[in-house]
Amino acid sequence: GIRSKRIMGCVINKTGAPYDNYGNIRPEMFAKNKRTVLDGDTLKKKFPIFKNSLFQLFGIIPWNQKLIAPRTIDLQQTLPVSWVNRGEAEIRHIEHISIGMPNIANFDPLLYRFTLIVTVADRENMVLAAAMAEMNNIPLAGLLLTGGIEPSKSIMRLITPALNKGLPVMKTALDTYPCAIRLPHLYYHIHEQDVLRYNEILKHIAEHLDTKKFDQLFNVTYERRISPAAFCYNLIKKAKVLNKTIVLPEGDEPRTLTAAIDCVNKKIARCLLLADAEVVSSLAKAQGLEIPDELQIINPVDIRDNYIDSLVKLRERKGMNAVRAKQLLEDNTVLGTMMLQQGDVDGLVSGALNTTANTILPALQLIKTRPSASLVSSVFFMCLPDQVLVYGDCAINPDPSAEELADIAIQSAESAVAFGIPARVAMISYSTGSSGRGSDVDKVIRATAIVKQQRPDLLIDGPLQYDAAANAEVASKKAPDSPVAGRATVFVFPDLNTGNTTYKAVQRSANVISIGPMLQGLKKPVNDLSRGALVNDIFYTIALTAIQSDQIT
Repeated sequence: GIRSKRIMGCVINKTGAPYDNYGNIRPEMFAKNKRTVLDGDTLKKKFPIFKNSLFQLFGIIPWNQKLIAPRTIDLQQTLPVSWVNRGEAEIRHIEHISIGMPNIANFDPLLYRFTLIVTVADRENMVLAAAMAEMNNIPLAGLLLTGGIEPSKSIMRLITPALNKGLPVMKTALDTYPCAIRLPHLYYHIHEQDVLRYNEILKHIAEHLDTKKFDQLFNVTYERRISPAAFCYNLIKKAKVLNKTIVLPEGDEPRTLTAAIDCVNKKIARCLLLADAEVVSSLAKAQGLEIPDELQIINPVDIRDNYIDSLVKLRERKGMNAVRAKQLLEDNTVLGTMMLQQGDVDGLVSGALNTTANTILPALQLIKTRPSASLVSSVFFMCLPDQVLVYGDCAINPDPSAEELADIAIQSAESAVAFGIPARVAMISYSTGSSGRGSDVDKVIRATAIVKQQRPDLLIDGPLQYDAAANAEVASKKAPDSPVAGRATVFVFPDLNTGNTTYKAVQRSANVISIGPMLQGLKKPVNDLSRGALVNDIFYTIALTAIQSDQIT
């Protein structure tokens, strides 16, 4: 019974987990013995305590096999391994483990993504088969070679393309059987540097909590910081309601395809891939993915001619003609931008293969900036452990003028508010107040004054050094009278060199997830990806773009 007045309810975890007869979770039993996940109504009938309004059920969190998948690099925490090829060991996760067989006939594990293949190196057919799987877009968690044997030099030469693609290869002096005994212990370790899995777990928990009950319970007047998990949850929730159509010009790129399938399955957005359907089908099959019926795939060849006349009309003052327009529309990014300009889609996401310039230039020429914006800028949403901050501009403008910097500050503040972050804008400089002098400081002073004149409703201060803007103790000494210092949520950097360097330093040194860049100032939403973007980055950028579409219109 519950007697303490301090206990207000509970969250039930790991429902549907595959337990064995001794009460231990057995991940390998999950596919064979899936259990029914309990719901709130069933629990209330089974346990009368939940009928008591003073003891509430705040959430039911289902067991998820993928969340226990460790990184390949974490294998060294369990086994004495050395690296033959480190590859992408830091970002690949072990979702399946398979002990190598004498031959590859009917060896299905090679068809499963993120499988760890355990075999002796002299079984060269298994080593070659793993390399072939990798080269056919079936990323494996890695290849663990037992018995202290390394592949021959000739085999290493043959599998070089797979190694270059990121296949992790390890060796251990242990024989296969001792390895098989130790490997199950992998599932109970989450390394402190495994930020991606940590955030996936937080997101999974947040998605299954009854936030309305928490709001009612902890409804207080102080401002709450938005945690990264809550921020991501809100993105998904808003995007689902809007049901926007987002075009992905790089439709036959593996990460883009995976993210699009995930978005469609979770009803984040209606994704439209520009690609050959047969190529996409082959790619999905190679990755073990199933293409949902709702995912739109359009062959660019079939629709390019539909946009020639519109493109000529848009750019006729720049000398555009039908021949040149047809040539430009061979570029899928230009084609996707025209689809957006004509209202056939609601937003565009590109850049997993193309440069930032390839994504932004067509948007500037065909979509153009909003009347209220003098330029296009960008922001990153920096997901710190206990809050989300906005950094701008870290991707587009190399050396903005005072007027342009003021516009960036206004755009960044509006983006923060649009995504549920209170806007307290700090104009960053190497000087706080009048502590330093120079043309760079003067530019920040002028930009701050312009914002105050144009938008007196915004809470803004500058120039502020980063530590004075972010840390209350430092702010009390350097800027005691500032309404922003020590509690800034929007950081506007004076130039691209400062902004890009700072965001990457924070991202990498503090293991912070950054979502973006999200472009600001265009009439319709176009967003660029890093060429090193992960599937999650693309997934959240699609959600951001869907929300932007609603805000801009």
